[in-house]
Amino acid sequence: MPKAPTRIGLISDTHGLLRPQALEALRGSQLILHAGDVGKPEILTALRKLALVIAVRGNVDKEDWAKALPEAAVAEAGSVQLYVLHDVHALDLDPRAAGFHVVVSGHSHQPGKFERNGVLYINPGSAGPRRFHLPVSVARLNLGSTPFEVELVELQA
Repeated sequence: MPKAPTRIGLISDTHGLLRPQALEALRGSQLILHAGDVGKPEILTALRKLALVIAVRGNVDKEDWAKALPEAAVAEAGSVQLYVLHDVHALDLDPRAAGFHVVVSGHSHQPGKFERNGVLYINPGSAGPRRFHLPVSVARLNLGSTPFEVELVELQA
């Protein structure tokens, strides 16, 4: 992995299902962040074949293997600090005051991005089983441009 990755793959809410389309969309990532509800350890094993993976535990990750996953994690990409957690509503710090540039979360299964107080918030959506009418998606974050580029990628499911 390069010293300062610029191509970050974002995935969440796989719930034990890693679609080939998700792997293809994340190919070329220098770092992959999984924002919880992994579902099976094999998901992380497969993602690690593409890039370094930082993953957090989601509310469905209750089996013994998942106890090793933190509830929140910090990823560094050069001077860019990223904070990863499953449910953005559980955020118990001021990201800007703590020095974070990006917050990545999942849980809602709804892909989206917005900026608040100079911090970019990204939810890649759910890459696992389709829930209701929501899209199946992942996201790609490019830190090599200013402002950062976020591409929400809807997968054919």
